[in-house]
Amino acid sequence: MSTATAAAKPKALGGKPAGKTKLSTPVVLLLIAGVITLFSVVGMLTGNHGLTSSGQVAAALGSAVPIALAGLGGLWAERAGVVNIGLEGMMVAGTFCGAWAGYLVNPWVGLLAGMAGGALGGLLHALVTVTFGVDHIVSGVGINLLIPGICAYVNKICYTDYVADGAGANQSPPANSLPNFTVPGLSHWLDTVESHHWFLVSDIAGILGGVVTNLSVVILIAAALIVASYFLLWRTVFGLRLRSCGENPTAAESLGVNVYKYKYIAVIVSGAFAGLAGSYLSLVAAHFYKDGQTQGRGYIGLAAMIFGNWLPGGLAAGAGLFGFTDSLQLRDADSVHVLLIVVAVAMALMALWQLYRRKFTGAIVSFVVAGGLALWFTTTDSVPRPLIVATPYVITLVVLALASQRLRPPKADGQIYRKGQGK
Repeated sequence: MSTATAAAKPKALGGKPAGKTKLSTPVVLLLIAGVITLFSVVGMLTGNHGLTSSGQVAAALGSAVPIALAGLGGLWAERAGVVNIGLEGMMVAGTFCGAWAGYLVNPWVGLLAGMAGGALGGLLHALVTVTFGVDHIVSGVGINLLIPGICAYVNKICYTDYVADGAGANQSPPANSLPNFTVPGLSHWLDTVESHHWFLVSDIAGILGGVVTNLSVVILIAAALIVASYFLLWRTVFGLRLRSCGENPTAAESLGVNVYKYKYIAVIVSGAFAGLAGSYLSLVAAHFYKDGQTQGRGYIGLAAMIFGNWLPGGLAAGAGLFGFTDSLQLRDADSVHVLLIVVAVAMALMALWQLYRRKFTGAIVSFVVAGGLALWFTTTDSVPRPLIVATPYVITLVVLALASQRLRPPKADGQIYRKGQGK
């Protein structure tokens, strides 16, 4: 196929592969309605309405933000053909720089400092992989080892007096809080409707109430960045050129695209988003820096990006799912037990769908899993604490396993590219 022919096909720049079906907007809305209805039915049967409470939804959004921002950073880098597993280290840079600037100046400057710290990590990753041609995974692992070590060392030096005052080792002084957002009137009315526990109506009120009540301004910034990234990457010439570097950099260079420049931009932006995710953890979630604060969220962000098939909408859905399970195990352990029957019903419905499509092996496996979860729910009153803590990571593995059949990464993702190949 000629270069011109390849460039003329829009599907070559991140569209769905041939023969694959795409979930339309009505289907997605129908699935969302089905999930809410299932939650409502389970809540009425068990008396536990925690899955759709406004507090749970708000906590889920808060937990999803660092995952979504890290995943968005991974999306930018991988759409340009650079695998960035160094997101975890760049998030650590964001937590340290954000807390440091937030304490010395103010939290708004802290957010910018966190982005700058993550961007420096992205610049390092771009220099090593793009300019020097080092394997992307090796570079990412190096960043994940280097940056946390540097931050931990500098933290002990900078805040020695504060540690001596009893704050505890590896912890910085607290920074001021960022503002929260609440829709007056609407929030109170939705809370009143939710308290009645009406079938479906109260569940919808609880979900909407969590979206309009006491949300950090960073959540709004993250939502705006996801939408802006979609329009920038899929609706502009800049985005077309950047994605072409991740699909076929040789062809892109032959058409006059400066591949190195776009890769550098993408990886630096990737680091900045990861740094913003880290500064959210140190300025909003905890108000201080502490070693090990990210707790692997950079890797979960990559999982959310893969679940979303390297698309912003799918990424947001994946981050929401992982954030929901993460906040669930922190807020209400009983709700994790209720989640067993929800997943059991979902697996049973999936088994019926697979039977309809004559996929008998998958249907049998789904029925067995559904039966096992239902038996677990009926024969126990709670889920062991270690399993509750592991819930987000188990969900990550299960979702990636189920989504693996429809994944379509950029064709040149992770490949070493040397300037001049397209000439």
